[in-house]
Amino acid sequence: MASNEYHLWENILKSICIVLTILVATITHAAERPNIVFMLSDDQGWGGLSVAMHPDVAASKGEIFHTPNLERLSAQGMRFSAGYAPASVCSPTRISLQTGKSPAQLHWTKAAPAEAGHKLTEPRLIRNIGDSEVTFAELLRSAGYATAHYGKWHIGSGGPARHGYDESDGDTGNENAYKFVDPNPVDIFGMADRAAAFMEKSRKSGQPFFVQLSWNALHAAENANKATIAKYEKLTRGNNSKQAATAAITEDLDTGVGKVMEAIDRLGLVETTYVIYMSDNGAGGGKRSGLNGGKGSMWEGGIRVPFIVRGPGVKPNSWCSTRVVGYDLLPTFCEWAGIAPNKLPKNIEGGSIAALLTHDGKGEVKRPCEELVFHFPHYQSGDGPHSALILGDLKLIKFYEDDRLALYDLDKDISEQHDLSQQMPAETEQLHVRLKKYLADVDAQFATSNPDYNPSAPEPPRKRGKGRNAE
Repeated sequence: MASNEYHLWENILKSICIVLTILVATITHAAERPNIVFMLSDDQGWGGLSVAMHPDVAASKGEIFHTPNLERLSAQGMRFSAGYAPASVCSPTRISLQTGKSPAQLHWTKAAPAEAGHKLTEPRLIRNIGDSEVTFAELLRSAGYATAHYGKWHIGSGGPARHGYDESDGDTGNENAYKFVDPNPVDIFGMADRAAAFMEKSRKSGQPFFVQLSWNALHAAENANKATIAKYEKLTRGNNSKQAATAAITEDLDTGVGKVMEAIDRLGLVETTYVIYMSDNGAGGGKRSGLNGGKGSMWEGGIRVPFIVRGPGVKPNSWCSTRVVGYDLLPTFCEWAGIAPNKLPKNIEGGSIAALLTHDGKGEVKRPCEELVFHFPHYQSGDGPHSALILGDLKLIKFYEDDRLALYDLDKDISEQHDLSQQMPAETEQLHVRLKKYLADVDAQFATSNPDYNPSAPEPPRKRGKGRNAE
């Protein structure tokens, strides 16, 4: 063989080796990065499943609900007994999840339109996710992930396609809940099918994927499958049609969750896929859930939600009592994807929960701010504008109409029945100082005095609706 020919073949072989090395490294790196399936239910309370959300609170498990697939997910993963939504209403939670920032910092703290005629005037809100915000989908896509969002977007600005998602259902709101009926109630099964197809396509391409399913349920509960409604009408003996419909759509939703889990099983992705399930806000329930308050309030019933994670390194049927909040997910997803902390957006408020999942639920979440703050300068729940701060087991609530402060020990009084503010004035004031500092630091908006307020006028009706701006 001539010398020139020999060197030619030598260079070709070297080139092939380099390409193969890069290819193997790429495949190996992709295999090391897990897939992520994030499921977000709508208006599902802490006690809204047939699986307990707290090992010591019997009421954290619903009496009438039947959610066998979520029972299975819990048995295979970790339940967070103190999992919180960033807000007690829909859209503020959704934008907070996407950006890793609190609704207070984002200036979007309510979903429904402002109410007039109260003692205080609600602040004007930014009701779109800005193009300057960086979502976890954008971060994951930049790291090589295929990304998809199915279901309810509800934060405007052109929809998921403009914010890092390769595939989506578009700039949707609550209208999708009301137009889908039996046999595909509120598009539960359609969403599950689209997610399964996306996962299969990504697996075939060897690309890690992120899928968010923002379920429309529990909205339009009356659209649940007729057979499921009939089951619960029989159980309630026809005495509570609303309860029967809620239980029915809950079971239909659980069936959709099961379809997604079955697709992950069928595609052989169980060992490489994290599945996260939570709700966008609490739904109250009173004594039935063991919590006080409900949607639109900073009481535990408004913000504490189901929170379950299954995936690589997560001990089956395990519990975590560390407080976690929805905006912790952005840094968590980025850690799983191998994105360096210095590549994360500025001013995010969450901390990764990845270590909790692999250390049997033990440890703390490292956030820029030690306390958790929930800010609702609006009218909706009957409490008026109010904020809450949680530090350790102590929770402070401030009511802005009369500047009243209340203090609770969540470890001993999860239902928030015993105000300790008079017994513990020093602790109350310390937390109050922290609350004011936090809200100032994030430039939070506040309700202001209403110069036209008439205290003798009838209380304005609460605005709740089925359109795009409803919760």
